Formats: sequence, C-alpha cells, structure tokens
Amino acid sequence: MDVSTLPAALRSAADPGAPTVLEADRVEKVYPNGTHALSDTSVNIRRGEFVSLLGPSGCGKSTLLKMFAGLEAPSSGRVVLHDGHDAAGPASGHRSLAMVFQDATLMPWACVADNVRLPLDLVGMSRAQSEPRIREALELVGLDQFARSYPRELSGGMQMRASIARALVVQPSILLMDEPFGALDEFTRNRLDSDLHQLWEKRRFTVVFVTHSIYEAVFLSSRVVVMGARPGRVIADEPIAAPMQRGDGYRVSQPFIENCRMLSEHLVRANRGER
Repeated sequence: MDVSTLPAALRSAADPGAPTVLEADRVEKVYPNGTHALSDTSVNIRRGEFVSLLGPSGCGKSTLLKMFAGLEAPSSGRVVLHDGHDAAGPASGHRSLAMVFQDATLMPWACVADNVRLPLDLVGMSRAQSEPRIREALELVGLDQFARSYPRELSGGMQMRASIARALVVQPSILLMDEPFGALDEFTRNRLDSDLHQLWEKRRFTVVFVTHSIYEAVFLSSRVVVMGARPGRVIADEPIAAPMQRGDGYRVSQPFIENCRMLSEHLVRANRGER
C-alpha cells in the first residue's frame, strides 16, 4: 500500500524519524529438541510505535517477543535494546520494559491492588511511594473501584486489565504484550482493544503486540510485521494507514477493510510458505 498518496489524517501514526528502541538483527532460534523457531529474522521497533507481530501459530512471534524481553536468547544473531545492550545480557534488568502474558497470572490470594504492587515490592519500593502509582495504574485501566477485590471476583477481561495495570505500574517506556486478549470473547476483546489504543494515544509508550487476529492488528497498530510459517521470518512490514483515533466506526470503514485485505493477502502467502 502506498500511504504517501493518502490524506494525512489516514496515514500511519509511526514517525519514520523516531529512534530505534528495539532491534532484532538476523536472529535465528533453534531449540535443543531441534525445533527451528526463527530464521534470519530482522525487525526494528521505533520509539512510540505500536507494532503488531502477526502470523500463523508456531511462526515464532512469542519467541521473538520473549527475546525482546530478555527471556530467550537467540541461537545466532543479536537482539539489542535502545541503550545498545544485548537483551540477554547483564543490563537487561535495568530497562524500562514490561511484559503482559497470554494469561493474567494474578496471585489468587492477593487483592487487585497487591497484585499490581508486586513489581514495586520486588524492587523494594516503600508503600508511601508505591500507593500513588498503584492508584494511577488502576485508574488507567478502569479498575480503581476494584482495588480491594480478589481475582476470583473479577471477569476474565477485568483480570487482564489488572495484569496490564501491573505492567504499567513500573511506568515502562516499552510494553510487550503476548496475545493478551486472545482467550476473551469478541465483545470484551474489542472493548479492551479500544481501551488499549486510547491508552497508547495518551501515553505514547512503545508497544510490541503479538496477535493471530488480522482485525485486532489493523485496529491497534501503527505498523504490522507479518511473519511466515515455521521457521518464522518476516515476509511483510506494513504501516497501517488509519485515523489516529479509532472508534467503533473505524471497524467498518474503507481504510480498515483495505488494511485487512492487504494483511490477508500476506497471510495467504505465509501459509503457502512463500517469501
């Protein structure tokens, strides 16, 4: 898609001049059991982008995300943070980066506020310092009235909101999200997608978001990286031409339909094993 011919209001929100904050450089990943997860994969993530990793199951999207988080090391190649350090190296614990997993993974014996407080407790932050952060994080995800509730008292969507609040409480500049809404019903998923996009518009942290859903990727992203079937590799890297503010009307708009069509064509190629 040639976005240069589109009106400014429908161009990607990505700033091509923004500095790179995460980089995967010719990454390969082969697990001890012989599974070849990633092959010659290179991706640059710029500051302030919302980048979705889209592709079929088993194409290495989550593996790449875990490499960005420093939870997996590449077999070859390099994953680099904005400060120039290897993501798997000793500096990986000193970056402003948070991750949201597929499951909410909340402590069932702790209330919402205490679940959100956990990352701050782990670094020894005092209650006096942490309380304002917890309140702000809960307000951002719409759970400020549920601070004393327990996970069992929350819906699946509310539990995921609590998990996002726990990530936001460390005030990250980079947020990594591994298909966080995939297990939710479509209504709840659409609502959380809308809330997440509004939060990104407000805060403009960098987001890398794994999804299997073309519709979710188009709704949320300033850019979509399409990955081919195992061994995973990048087969397309597309800016998303769309309004900055994406309400329900965007889901039935011509730009949304056109972007979905474009990504669908890439995924057809991916499923055929084409490069």
